[in-house]
Parts: sequence; structure tokens; C-alpha cells
Amino acid sequence: MNNPAQTVDAHSVMFITPRPEVIMVEGKGSWLVDNNGKRYLDFLQGWAVNCLGHGNPGMIEALNAQAKKLINPSPAFYNEPMIGLSNLLTANSCFNKVFFANSGAEANEGAIKLARKWGQLNKPGAFEIITFDHSFHGRTLATMSASGKPGWDTLYAPQVPGFPKAELNDLDSVKKLVTDKTVAVMLEPVQGEGGVIPADATFMKDLRQFTKENSILLIVDEVQAGCGRTGTLFAYQHYGIEPDIMTLGKGIGGGVPLAALLATDAVACFVPGDQGGTYNGNPLMTAVGISVIEQLLAPGFLDSVKAKGELLRSELLALSHEFNLGGERGEGLLRALILGKDIGGKLVELARDRAPEGLLINSPRPNLLRFMPALNVSDDEIRQMCGILRELLKLTT
Repeated sequence: MNNPAQTVDAHSVMFITPRPEVIMVEGKGSWLVDNNGKRYLDFLQGWAVNCLGHGNPGMIEALNAQAKKLINPSPAFYNEPMIGLSNLLTANSCFNKVFFANSGAEANEGAIKLARKWGQLNKPGAFEIITFDHSFHGRTLATMSASGKPGWDTLYAPQVPGFPKAELNDLDSVKKLVTDKTVAVMLEPVQGEGGVIPADATFMKDLRQFTKENSILLIVDEVQAGCGRTGTLFAYQHYGIEPDIMTLGKGIGGGVPLAALLATDAVACFVPGDQGGTYNGNPLMTAVGISVIEQLLAPGFLDSVKAKGELLRSELLALSHEFNLGGERGEGLLRALILGKDIGGKLVELARDRAPEGLLINSPRPNLLRFMPALNVSDDEIRQMCGILRELLKLTT
């Protein structure tokens, strides 16, 4: 394209993060296009949000069809997609009840409230929820307090009390924090923002046994790791356990604002007035959610995610060996390349600014890269991404 680059005037947009001087205008599958016509291979997908890539036909059809019928009758009434998606989620999980929300943080806020309400009824005085260092549960005051992200304990002080921090994969660190005030343990099966750190299978099984024996709820935050991302519909299914509460976000809507709080019958103790929300369970978003989950459950789809995850793993390990890096880790199509030195931010910039086509990747920590491609990314696109990364590593290592 010979046209000069268009300038970006975004003075009215509140500054919350540095953004490059481009506007994304179009997307299809694993590719984004900016206002200057440049294409980007997208291995961010909105931070694991667009689980079916950009412009998924099934989602678009569901959105258009529902928009013509009913957008929002108010949460005071049932609607067909709300019921349909609830049934789909409970039929394919260990949970019995679903509350829909608009974001992962909102779902996690609901999980915190539900656990505390259950504690009021079953363990009088218990309200503390043990969470983990380096965890990420959202950006509301309560979910920031629950998170173990360094520096967040003072950013909007004072914090919401009641979230002592343990170490992931260290059951003794959990046991040391348990008191008569403990109502739940909350964790991500794979810590995404913390650096793509999976929970060990033994740890998860032992934690579930310990919490059951001590009448402590187990909450899994699957906002990033759920909805097919790790190769099973829900990440907890890797471990052969059944949690009491689960939260979903990001992938469940495939790009639209949709999240969910799921619980077993024994824990679903909200009464009228306890929980609500203006847009919760609206038919427009839940209709899209049905399309997403049905596509994830299509024969062979989740097996393909596992296969693509293994391909990405092997390609990243080859890069690690070639450039003497620190290996890779993750589950399914949520993976990280450990760089061994603080060049993550530089690689992100080089990848994005590369010509003629850019690459979108993420560095949640300076010494690693995180990859969250569409679950239907092609094998060729995985190899293409790693080829671009090889080209960039030659410039930085």
C-alpha cells in the first residue's frame, strides 16, 4: 500500500495504557488489519478472549438473529438464550447453577460474595478466602485484593480484607493460613498474568481433598484457562476433581462481554437481593455464548486444541534449544516461552512493528512471552508465528 500512514487523534480517550499509533479496523480468523492496511498475526486474541478468532461466522449469525428478536427484556425475566446456555454449561460440568455476568472480574466478585454468604450460613464468622501469590482475579477493589500481583496491595489502599496469600503448588503454605475464619480457597488452574504457571495435578487433588475434609470451598477461576483453552472444556477437568464454584469469562463470549459464575446446588445460596446486575444474562450475549460453547463441543474440536497445543509446545521448545532459552510451559493453547533475560517487552515491540506483516504477542513478565492464539488457529499459522519469533530472537539474543 502506497498511501501515507494515517495519524491517530485519540485525545478524548482516557489514558490507561500506552497504545501504538494504529487503529485496528478489521479481523478475520487469526489476523487483524489496522487503519493503514497492515496485517498482524494475532497470538493475543484479546488476551485469550477471541477463542474462535476474529469474525467467527457462527457467532455473527447468532448475534444478528438474536438482535432481530430481543436484546434485553431486563434481568427480572427469563429469556430463552439465558436458559439454553445455563443448561449447556451445567450439562457439561459438575455444576448445577449459573449466574451470568459481563466480565471475569464481575464473575469473581460474585464468587467471593457467594462464598462469604455460604460461610455466614454454614461456618459462622468465616469469610477469609485463601488466594495465591502472583494470581490475577480482576480489577475491582475486591478482586484486586484477592489477586497476588506485586504492588496491588498499595495501589488503591486500603485493600478489602480477607485474602491471605499462599504459594501455588505448595499445600503446606495453604494449611498454614487456615483458621476458623477460612471459608474458601480460590485459584487459577493456570496462572496467566503470573507467567503461565500451571497447578500441579498432585497439588490440585490434594488441595481438593484437604478442602473437603475441612469444610472449605474450592473456587477455580477459569476466566483465562476455561472454555477450551487448555484442551478440555474446563481446566479443572484435567485434574479429575470437582470444585464447588467456577468462574468463566473471556472465551465464553468469544469476544462479546459475557462471563459466568457456576456453583453446585449445595453452595448456590443467594436469595433475592443478594446478587444482580442490569445486563446479566441478557439474550444478545448469551445467544453468542451458546454458539461458542456448541462449537467448542463439536466432535474433534477439543482434541484439535490439544494437538495444536502440542505443536506450539514443540515449536517453542525448538526455539528454546536453538537460542539457549529457559524452556516453555503451559497447557493447551495457553503457553509461555521462558526467555532467561528481560527482553520480552522489546520482542513485543519488534514483533508488532515488523514489516510487511506484524505479530501480536504478550510479555506479562519481562523474561517471558505468553501466547493465546485462537483455538482454531491453523498449524501453518503456529509455524509462521514461531518463524517470525526465530527471526526476532536473532536480533535480540
